[in-house]
Amino acid sequence: MKLLLTSGGVINKSIHDALVDMLGKPIADSSALCIPTAMYGHPWVGPGVEAWKFISGNSENPMVDLGWKSVGVLELTALPSIGKDRWEPLVREADVLLVSGGDALYLCYWMRESGLADLLPSLRAVYVGMSAGSMVMAPNIGQYFVGWTPPAGGDETLGVVDFAIFPHLDHELLPDNTMAAAEKWAAGMQGPAYAIDDQTAIQVIDGAAEVVSEGNWNYFSR
Repeated sequence: MKLLLTSGGVINKSIHDALVDMLGKPIADSSALCIPTAMYGHPWVGPGVEAWKFISGNSENPMVDLGWKSVGVLELTALPSIGKDRWEPLVREADVLLVSGGDALYLCYWMRESGLADLLPSLRAVYVGMSAGSMVMAPNIGQYFVGWTPPAGGDETLGVVDFAIFPHLDHELLPDNTMAAAEKWAAGMQGPAYAIDDQTAIQVIDGAAEVVSEGNWNYFSR
């Protein structure tokens, strides 16, 4: 599976071009499923109007509104209550999964509970994450980002990639997300990590990570 791990969505030409290259065809010829689940676990973004904005393509973070051939909604909290035959074919046929921001641990919990986490390695779709939707691919997120607490506790996430992500670096609405804060966070992580602003994404193909950026970022090796 190819991953495009963003902080703020497909927000500039460089990230957009990387997405098109990963798809191997125009966005207008590609089908998408959007996953808003992470939003419901975060007090700032859901449930309510912000979830609607994401699903309808009316948010300030370009993902759903890029001109897809079709867009469907995959709500992970609903999947355990319906048969897998009802939703797995849709996921396997999709060209891209658009995964919103919100709470990374809440998203991780429902990815596992729904069965989507088990399917990820076998999917042909490009996975496009935003903020928490990107962070969930890491081995863990660090205490700095723990909000919703899973039943078993901890800060572990899916571990699809071997690095962690500090999103929204130097964001005007998040004054605590400074480079100094990112450095302190990274020092407490068990593996390598990236701090990325909203103009930056990390492209992962066959396990190889490459930064795509028109902004600021930093890599912290361990």
